[in-house]
Amino acid sequence: MPKKFGPIIKRAQTRKGGPDALKKILHPKVSKKNLIQGLTDDRVLSGMSKCVFRAGFHWKVIYNKWPEFEDAFFGFKVKRLLNLPPEHWENYVLDRRVVRNAQKIQSVYDNALFIYETSQQHGSFIEFIINWPDQEQVELLSHLKKHGSRLGGQTGMYILRMLGKDAFLLSQDVMHVLIKDFGLEVALQPTSLRDLRKIQDQFIAWKKETDLSFTHLSQIAAFSTGQNYDAPTVTFESCKWNKI
Repeated sequence: MPKKFGPIIKRAQTRKGGPDALKKILHPKVSKKNLIQGLTDDRVLSGMSKCVFRAGFHWKVIYNKWPEFEDAFFGFKVKRLLNLPPEHWENYVLDRRVVRNAQKIQSVYDNALFIYETSQQHGSFIEFIINWPDQEQVELLSHLKKHGSRLGGQTGMYILRMLGKDAFLLSQDVMHVLIKDFGLEVALQPTSLRDLRKIQDQFIAWKKETDLSFTHLSQIAAFSTGQNYDAPTVTFESCKWNKI
């Protein structure tokens, strides 16, 4: 078992065609200023809702239907959605433009309120996310789960990555590295705070060793094992994550 992350980097480089090839498929860094300017609350709610609705669905179905979602939910304008009368929300379960899941439809309202209240305190939701200490990702995920709707588990991790937060994802391949290569004694699908904090501590140790971001450490771990997929193109608007 490797004691350091270096062998994982070398394995990922070999699988992806060398150091330069691996570097090209890692997420480019986006400045805090550009994130704050680019991710207004309506775009945050849109991306957040897309992550919620795609859970348990074939992602392509949600992506293809998303322009209709945007139309149905008024471009995810937070204040407008919060001012809709109750009967309008009730009618969404009959609206063919959206996936007619009552709980997920309710989450749009709940998360609009969460985003609005957070923005009132922090200037914007993205400022709140970006200013949360990177080394306390588990605590931030707990906050999202507690105060938002259907934002727990992997959905919360994907949302952080979508928002440009320096964040790790716990795919099966990443968990393989943590458990098989490093001997971390955690569940394969970790949910307890104990397991998640042990994983967070391991990422902090890797970051100190390599000076790489959590995002890049997570990607490199995923690229180092499992099926050797072509690297995906990832954008905020599409939320198309695969092995990231």
